[in-house]
Amino acid sequence: MFDGLTERLTQSLNRLRGSGRLTEENVKETLREVRMALLEADVALPVVREFIDHVRERAVGQEVLKSLTPGQALVKIVHDELVALMGEAEGLQLNARPPVVILMAGLQGSGKTTTVGKLARFLKERHKKSVLVTSADVYRPAAIDQLATLAREVGVEFQPSDPSQDPVSIARRAVDEARNRYLDVVIIDTAGRLHIDQEMMDEIRRVHEAIEPTETLFVVDSMTGQDAANTARAFGEALPLTGVVLTKADGDARGGAALSVRHITGRPIKFLGMGEKSSALEPFFPDRIASRILGMGDVLTLVEEVQRRVDREQAEKLAKKVTKGKGFDLQDFRDQLSQFQGMGGISAFADKLPGMGQIGDDKMVQGDKEMRRISAIIDSMTPTERRKPEIINGSRRRRIAAGSGTQVQDVNRVLKQFKDMQTMMKKFSTKGGVAKLMRSLKGRLPPGIGF
Repeated sequence: MFDGLTERLTQSLNRLRGSGRLTEENVKETLREVRMALLEADVALPVVREFIDHVRERAVGQEVLKSLTPGQALVKIVHDELVALMGEAEGLQLNARPPVVILMAGLQGSGKTTTVGKLARFLKERHKKSVLVTSADVYRPAAIDQLATLAREVGVEFQPSDPSQDPVSIARRAVDEARNRYLDVVIIDTAGRLHIDQEMMDEIRRVHEAIEPTETLFVVDSMTGQDAANTARAFGEALPLTGVVLTKADGDARGGAALSVRHITGRPIKFLGMGEKSSALEPFFPDRIASRILGMGDVLTLVEEVQRRVDREQAEKLAKKVTKGKGFDLQDFRDQLSQFQGMGGISAFADKLPGMGQIGDDKMVQGDKEMRRISAIIDSMTPTERRKPEIINGSRRRRIAAGSGTQVQDVNRVLKQFKDMQTMMKKFSTKGGVAKLMRSLKGRLPPGIGF
């Protein structure tokens, strides 16, 4: 979502990072470029004005003038102001008397029903809560069926509803059911419209008054830019919203909604929807998002994802093989590729690792494509060939290439890469192995790294 904004901001700020001295002129020029970058990202104009004023006021103050590295100090100011713009991280209020009631509101097509399923899974897996979901959208029977399917997929309880029922009755019954069954959380999906209208607002107000939810979340499509913030404000005037969920943040959205919502509505963004999968929901951390926007990465989120998704037992077995310098085979290699791809591949890591965002989309796409090709080649091998790649002769290579839809040269390259990897692991396992390994890589590492 922030790719375009990140590129523009990093280009503007990089010119000052190494500056020994800041002048009023170069600060003015940089802030002009930052302003244009924010406007191009569809950030609301009042938000841009206030942001630039705050940065300018701090940039010409003692904080920067006394710094040994003024350029770096300005980058920090921009980072701090981005965090302030998006507010503090605020999670869901889950310590209320159960069942905690969460009411979901939003326009039709914003991804509201899908978000209910994602949020139910998030609460079940991350917070170990028992969850019940129901749909009060009596105007779209398909929405009720969709939510029933999502509930089965993520393994939570579903309270059936019917288009002939009153939305208020559906919501009350769901809360009563959750209370009677001692469930922790009930999430209620409501009807959306193609636009804001009085009938819609009256209905959702009635539902809200009947169940008195702990959380009232507004789900909004981030692709609509600053209009998303304006729509959230309209809902906020009708309902006591407690937070916002931005969906489709993995698409071509320019980031304007994320930077405008808090300022315009006074309500925090609590989650980002990052894809279609039921696991594609991230808590919103302004400081981490600000780091991503400025190309500094987001290592904390990356570590958390690895801890959740990597098979720890499998990782420990692999670590022992690497330490001993033997036993690592093509099946282990394939397992690692599979886990990496399961976390989204190179593209998913790009904005979380410092500097990776500068690689370029084409190279990352090519890298993901190459990983899929390697996986296909290994999948075309027999179990014995994976354990003992040395037995793979010419005829076997032709069979593997045909089975994976690749060329014999591709198979040869994979086998050579694997052999080089085994050699490196053996060096790593010996005494002083790290030093030897780094010396063997001399000339192939970035400047400043090596022995």
